[in-house]
Amino acid sequence: MKAELEIKDKTKQTEGLKIAPFRQHIRKTSPHKHNSYFEIIYLTKGKGSHTIDTKEYEIKTPVIFTIRKEQVHFWDIKTKPEGFVIIIKKSFIDNCLDKDIKRLISELSAQTCLFPKDNTAIDIFEILLKEYQEKEKPNQPIIYGLLKALLAKLLESATPKISKNGNSTIFQKFIDFLSKENELTNKVSHYAKLLNTTPQNLNAICRKEAGQSSAEILSEHIINEAKRLLLYTDITVSEIAHRLDFKDNSHFSKYFKRHVDQTPVDFRFNNN
Repeated sequence: MKAELEIKDKTKQTEGLKIAPFRQHIRKTSPHKHNSYFEIIYLTKGKGSHTIDTKEYEIKTPVIFTIRKEQVHFWDIKTKPEGFVIIIKKSFIDNCLDKDIKRLISELSAQTCLFPKDNTAIDIFEILLKEYQEKEKPNQPIIYGLLKALLAKLLESATPKISKNGNSTIFQKFIDFLSKENELTNKVSHYAKLLNTTPQNLNAICRKEAGQSSAEILSEHIINEAKRLLLYTDITVSEIAHRLDFKDNSHFSKYFKRHVDQTPVDFRFNNN
């Protein structure tokens, strides 16, 4: 066990977007996070399992996995894998002027595991990879066009969820704030202030966009981060309580038990 989780970075400092074949030597990895980027993995071959946070997924190809920057994941692959990886940094999203690409990335990031009906997305992946690798400076309109087509194709496997108003921008910013490393605060009012809105309005937006209250969404992120720290580090429960902005260990333990039906100590013991 480690005091802090391992954080990996597979990109160059200047890269906002990276497309590459899935590395075939990968078999078993230790639990780790990514350095502030969103990763899409499309596997066409391979067997084994992929654990994201506390859930283990059997690898049944073709399969799509997405890993957000705050999530912990690790592999246990039994046979030679084949597929593709796309890494998208926040800098790419911030500088992207195509609203459809931003929307598609946001929608796909809400899907942890998808099973496409066929491998037709491979054609787009191969063209995109060739365009990305063969030119010293890739043609941005072509990259953007292919990426948009690919994201839309991958989302065909997901249940449609279409926002009908501009509130999705506030909602996505709220989710982005909740995903920031070591900055979770157990107060909806804090995030409403950051978003220049009222807690009541933020709550109404969350109910419209996600069918949950803002407090429910916040508690999900807090509980998920607490589980990661309990499972994958040796940080004490008191330290976790402090990191997640609880006034004391007792308050945090009661909060955790209310949502998980176990105390933090019991959860750590029963899952290790």
